[in-house]
Amino acid sequence: MGRISTLVLIGLGAFFIALAPLLKFWAAGQIISAPANQFGISHLEAKGAQYFSRQDLKVLDADLEIIVTTRGDVKDATGDRVVWDEATVVNDVTNSRRSVDITDRRSAFDKYTGEAVNCCGVNVAKEPVEMEGQIYKWPFDVEKKTYKVFNATARQAFDAEFVREEKVGGLDAYVFEQIVPATKTDTQTIPADILGVEDATGDVQVDRWYEGKTTFWVEPVTGSPVKQEVERNEVLKTQDGVERAKALVATAKMTDETVGELVANARDAKSQITLLRNTIPLILLIIGVALVLAGVVAARRP
Repeated sequence: MGRISTLVLIGLGAFFIALAPLLKFWAAGQIISAPANQFGISHLEAKGAQYFSRQDLKVLDADLEIIVTTRGDVKDATGDRVVWDEATVVNDVTNSRRSVDITDRRSAFDKYTGEAVNCCGVNVAKEPVEMEGQIYKWPFDVEKKTYKVFNATARQAFDAEFVREEKVGGLDAYVFEQIVPATKTDTQTIPADILGVEDATGDVQVDRWYEGKTTFWVEPVTGSPVKQEVERNEVLKTQDGVERAKALVATAKMTDETVGELVANARDAKSQITLLRNTIPLILLIIGVALVLAGVVAARRP
């Protein structure tokens, strides 16, 4: 074999050997990321909930249906940043009340790490807000530690502590719990007689206070959430600090269908990462070594 052919074999082999660790330790993380053109609908249900109905001016017992629609804003996505808009609609199934609560938010975050980016008009209920912590996605190779996660209701980030490992749909997941202390979220007016406020007529001002616990199940390789459960206790208090009524007491859980879809997506993403991090780099390394050896053997031939 000619000298040029020998050098070509050795050169190609060295290229494949150098490419293998590059793909394993860098490229995989760059290829798998949160999409700019995201579109998804998640369904949750809260059975046996209580909420204050503005229509009925009283607290109702009900099973609630919660629909969360997420849509990516492609025009504002650039570089490592993606921007997602979210709308949440709550329907009262028991009392046939539709849209008893509607909320929305706009979030920007790093598509690789999932950490908040403050730009692009991020807001909750059209009010500007400073975001921090994880937004939707968690980082690749999630660790068994505490992460800050943004809570849209309280409009600030709180610690989410690792508590255990658990399987979800046959997929290994890390479980994190976030405790939100009592936080005032809104002030509104309600007729005094409805709330049983003595020595008051007309409307009175009440503050809405929120506290709760959110449990996250996260696939650790991809950082993809595969399940979520929210326990919330919201009450209405008059300005003297006395609780007057329940605003929303519920435990919202993702439906089996939504969990199944999230698990399937996480499993696909995990397979892609395994392919990019392990399978393809190993193949490249084997081919590279084989080419280098072939070049060396060819060079020694007379």
